[in-house]
Amino acid sequence: MTNIDDYVTNVLMRDLVGHDRKPVSFLVYLWLAAEEGRRDGAVQISYQALAESIGVSKSSAQAAVKWLMRRKLLAASKENVTATPRYTVLSPWRDTSRKSGGRTR
Repeated sequence: MTNIDDYVTNVLMRDLVGHDRKPVSFLVYLWLAAEEGRRDGAVQISYQALAESIGVSKSSAQAAVKWLMRRKLLAASKENVTATPRYTVLSPWRDTSRKSGGRTR
């Protein structure tokens, strides 16, 4: 079983689903985080396969990925323009140097 950070369910879920009104973005984030844990690394997957894994339309998956990248919760890379993207889930709340103003305690 993959461990999910408490922040994801206590804060991020309300932020993406309630405030942003993007519930599919939360599902994509959650699925990619779990899959990244299972694979022990970045997840290379097409929009169609991602959509089928979550149970949403391809266009909804595309919009969710775009939103997560805009929110800096997801990074994507490609070997070339036509390659299938490789996604890395980001956890900016874990960046302790930002929270303490760059100082370590």
